[in-house]
Amino acid sequence: MEYIIREIKETEYSLLEDFLYEAIFVPEGVESPPKSIVNTPDLQVYIENFGSQTHDKALVTEINHKVIGAVWVRIMNDYGHIDDKTPSFAISLYKEYRGFGIGTEMMKQMLKVLKNFGYRQASLAVQKANYAVKMYQNIGFKIVDENEQEYIMMIYLQ
Repeated sequence: MEYIIREIKETEYSLLEDFLYEAIFVPEGVESPPKSIVNTPDLQVYIENFGSQTHDKALVTEINHKVIGAVWVRIMNDYGHIDDKTPSFAISLYKEYRGFGIGTEMMKQMLKVLKNFGYRQASLAVQKANYAVKMYQNIGFKIVDENEQEYIMMIYLQ
């Protein structure tokens, strides 16, 4: 499968709302929440006024000129918040493109971007039952905290 990973264009920031919805982990046998869930304050922190902060960075993945995934970071008080110097990750792909290694490559590309901008670490929160936990660990993220439902993971950028 041929794809390109590139920096998001300002005109594409609105796509982050769709990818935020796609990023919501829905366990097998559980009904997906309504799309309006992305309008809750807990989720708006990921996308509201994206691009207005110097720490906002995003990459998209494109196949045949169609954006099929996004990875973005910002310093925010989200589920994976470590401190005010550590960007938190959000990532998702449309379902039909999962399982091909694209998400792993998106994460690696974003980690390079962060390193080039001088960040020392990055974080994320992921539900314990999410299959992506293994991917994050394979990339180098370590569990630094947890609650009943989620792991808080961090990676040091060398």
